[in-house]
Amino acid sequence: MSREKRVVVTGGAGFIGTHTTVELVNAGYDVIIADNLSNSDISGVEGVEKILGRKMTFINVDCCDKDAMRRELFDKYEFNSLIHFAAFKAVGESVVEPLMYYQNNLGSLVTVLELMKEYNVENIVFSSSATVYGQPDELPATEATPRQRANSPYGYTKQVSEDIIEDCTKAYSFLNAIALRYFNPIGAHPSALIGELPKGVPNNLVPFVTQTAAGVRECLSVFGDDYDTPDGSALRDYIDVVDLARAHVAAVRRLVEKKNKEQYEIFNVGTGNGVSVLELIREFEKVNNLKLNYKIVARRAGDVEKIWASTDLANTELGWKAERELSDTLASAWAWEKQVRGL
Repeated sequence: MSREKRVVVTGGAGFIGTHTTVELVNAGYDVIIADNLSNSDISGVEGVEKILGRKMTFINVDCCDKDAMRRELFDKYEFNSLIHFAAFKAVGESVVEPLMYYQNNLGSLVTVLELMKEYNVENIVFSSSATVYGQPDELPATEATPRQRANSPYGYTKQVSEDIIEDCTKAYSFLNAIALRYFNPIGAHPSALIGELPKGVPNNLVPFVTQTAAGVRECLSVFGDDYDTPDGSALRDYIDVVDLARAHVAAVRRLVEKKNKEQYEIFNVGTGNGVSVLELIREFEKVNNLKLNYKIVARRAGDVEKIWASTDLANTELGWKAERELSDTLASAWAWEKQVRGL
């Protein structure tokens, strides 16, 4: 496989990493998964192998360990593109353990960029987040929407990471980068062989919904019903993880084929639609024909009231758009949960 057709996926055993790996291989790329399994499980890689019907190249390595990354990855393999998912991602935990987040999320990125410079690896796609927008003054959020002060150390690491990458593209003529700002990734692969597998108590809504439906959690808490939204609950842009994975393939292809118009580009990845927490719960109940035990509780500190994406730039420049219906996404999330629990 040529250097151009090989992609390293850091954090490739995680929720978005596994789905992106599947879509990359289906698009003709050779993928090397690099993950230290601190926030994921080897079963994710095994699920990918079952879907694709082939063994994957997996390297158990910490992206903060420069010597190990050089020895196990950069010295052994020729590649020209890297997708960087590897990061801690729990907003609440980042508030309690900020140093852990700064050291891991920023340290791993700096290490990766240093080695890319050393080995002349040209392309990086970065896993950013709509958290960089905070609560925008105007909606939908576009790529030109001003970033606001982050509500958490996690959100701040995404802002700083974007700035580090942009500074590097200005300094190093060989480097090209795309930052994808995701909105709220949910769902699972239609095969139910890979999906979101949170360690401990879930931080995201849909795993909490599916775990409540499965009886793992007694009750789902809805944080706030007094927001300035149609039903009072917070409004988000929920993007199917398979659609999100396809956006990464489009970004890699743009860089490999040198179709990028700037050395550093940013794209929103969402559906362009706002869905409230209560709407999502009702849709989940309807699609899967069950009743959820949930209760309204006080607002949660740091939560944004409402946000959804303008996806015009990704639609026109990347030639990508979200395709999966929310009903299909919520059915896939429940199918995955049942598979995990043996229900």
